Amino acid sequence: MDKISTKEGDRTMSGTNRPAIRIKRVYEPPAPEDGVRILVDRLWPRGVSKEQASIDEWMKEIAPSPELRTWFGHRPERFAEFASGYERELAEDPVRLRLADRICETALRQPVTLVYAAKDPVHNHAVVLRDWLKRRVNAEPSG
Repeated sequence: MDKISTKEGDRTMSGTNRPAIRIKRVYEPPAPEDGVRILVDRLWPRGVSKEQASIDEWMKEIAPSPELRTWFGHRPERFAEFASGYERELAEDPVRLRLADRICETALRQPVTLVYAAKDPVHNHAVVLRDWLKRRVNAEPSG
């Protein structure tokens, strides 16, 4: 199975229909290949209108808790600990789990792009969420 890297994130290319879950900054222009665009930030991004963002759904409840986000403060040296804490929040919170299930179900039918506002494309919650969702959807038995 070949893996290709794109600006939006890694996609697995194979003969099977693998779920496509990508990430993209809200400040990048929307594209048809984005599929369903889901804003995963708790706060609406500054300086972006709803029309410009072209968001299909805003899942602010799936974002990291304000306490975890504040502690992280976008400091790369704290990213590993932040990622662990956020994955714990995702796994233990029923609201986040329900939203994650909806994203995974959608991704089985069409591409999903998780949209975020953070400046750092590597050290942000959307990266953690995308990777966690991919592990989750790949672990589920296919129907």
